[in-house]
Amino acid sequence: MVPRYARPEMTAIWSAENRFRIWFEIEAHATDALAELGTVPTSAAKALWDWWATKPVIDVAAIDAIEAVTKHDVIAFLTWVAENVGDEARFMHQGMTSSDVLDTCLAVQLSQAADILLADLDALLEAIKRRAYEHKLTPTIGRSHGIHAEPVTFGLKLAEAYAEFSRCKQRLQAARAEIATCAISGAVGTFANIDPRVEAHVAEKLGLSIEPVSTQVIPRDRHAMFFAVLGVIASSIERLSVEVRHLQRTEVLEAEEYFSPGQKGSSAMPHKRNPVLTENLTGLARMVRSAAIPAMENVALWHERDISHSSVERFIGPDATITLDFALARLTGVIDKLLVYPERMQKNLDRMGGLVHSQRVLLALTQAGASREDSYALVQRNAMKVWESDGQLSLLELLKADADVGAKLSAEDLTALFDLGYHMKHVDTIFDRVFGAA
Repeated sequence: MVPRYARPEMTAIWSAENRFRIWFEIEAHATDALAELGTVPTSAAKALWDWWATKPVIDVAAIDAIEAVTKHDVIAFLTWVAENVGDEARFMHQGMTSSDVLDTCLAVQLSQAADILLADLDALLEAIKRRAYEHKLTPTIGRSHGIHAEPVTFGLKLAEAYAEFSRCKQRLQAARAEIATCAISGAVGTFANIDPRVEAHVAEKLGLSIEPVSTQVIPRDRHAMFFAVLGVIASSIERLSVEVRHLQRTEVLEAEEYFSPGQKGSSAMPHKRNPVLTENLTGLARMVRSAAIPAMENVALWHERDISHSSVERFIGPDATITLDFALARLTGVIDKLLVYPERMQKNLDRMGGLVHSQRVLLALTQAGASREDSYALVQRNAMKVWESDGQLSLLELLKADADVGAKLSAEDLTALFDLGYHMKHVDTIFDRVFGAA
């Protein structure tokens, strides 16, 4: 985790203090269930909760000092709790194994992280929707292969992003549900030394579902899917960021990141206004995606359990969620303050002498009786003249002067085919599909 790209709420989830507090709750809830089953004295569970009620400070340094000797983090934690609670603590962890604590804790942490990310997505969706409606009918050029294609609206560009991030939200909701499982099944997952009802009790208290077969560890296909979804969200962030970066290029300049008073774009060139935020988001997206492959490789553990996944998850759990949280918040800010230039959009639409209307002419010629091949050739031979003139010539005027075209379409017919509003007639339909009918 790099502090520069971290926000406090998400970072706190991965703190040692939060991890140890979750560990305690798992152990204490399990002891409650064991007491109800008569496996341990009721006084043991009470002693744990009585101590917890004093709101003890989690002494991370003391636990780390014990671990330096034991070389085992869960044992170090249990030893520290026993030193504070006293003799009754010996009944804690009855029939459990370390993975019961570690994996269930990770499920809680990833669920907590997912909740923050879902809230981030809600904020981003709200910003995109607001700006989409603001520019619902703002005409701009659509591009394919980076080349002018046909007119769209800037609102449609943002509606597309809204639909994409809505899918991201749905995927994350499903991934959260899949990752939020509890395993308290003991060594190799057989429940030989602990009743399954303990697992059910802990799961209910922590808001988790029961892992059907934990084999001592929760199956890592769940985690692989979770981090894969984070990677897809990161890719969607990058896609929108790249669009902004392209639109801010000097030759385009249809939109750009907000440039605050006092901000500097270059140490050498005072005129520069660079898309630094969206460039940063492209880099952050790469880092989030980098967690997906290790998470998938973690699926193949030896037999019922090994710990080859453990070191990996200590990296990717915090790093991927913290980075994605920061990236979503940054993108929301970019969209919220995005500077949009409709006049430049119109100028770019007009840049190539009406070439963007070539398909309408092609279709009209076929409707007027020309073959598609002939229609294409008639339009293209005039369009290429406009292209080669760098937009100085007018496609409409060239078509009007072309006798072969005139034999099929009148000047009035041709003029009508160059109506920009024609391309916006279904904007409402698309918006209704994306945002719901008003």
